[in-house]
Amino acid sequence: MEMDFKYCRIQGKEFAANTKAPKGVFSILHQMVQRGEMEQEDADLFLEINDWFANVLPWPPQCKRQEKVICYFKTENSQMMMKMIKPMLWLLDRYKRPYYVVYTNTPGKIVYEDEYQVAVQADENLAIEDVQSSWSPEE
Repeated sequence: MEMDFKYCRIQGKEFAANTKAPKGVFSILHQMVQRGEMEQEDADLFLEINDWFANVLPWPPQCKRQEKVICYFKTENSQMMMKMIKPMLWLLDRYKRPYYVVYTNTPGKIVYEDEYQVAVQADENLAIEDVQSSWSPEE
């Protein structure tokens, strides 16, 4: 079964205070560099990749202003970006930082869009529900 998704995001387990959503891969690695948690060669690798993205992709104004948004890559134009992200995932693996690759067609309310990405308004209304009754067969 093949599924087509419009958007992709790589995120960690840590939640951002402003969005109350999992931090994205760039945020995680920036924080690791700022805290000195990486060897210099690895930090330099990330910073070089980050510079590439800053020069190639438009910078969403909402991100510049640190508004409560979450960014997703568009899968239709993401081949080069995903190639550039692979070493970033290697860094996360190297430093044992868990991450998830999230694919979706419904990221939320889009407040910015360009050829490569969208920024969606963070939904701060987290719903925490009780565990439903088991649906597994009885023994």
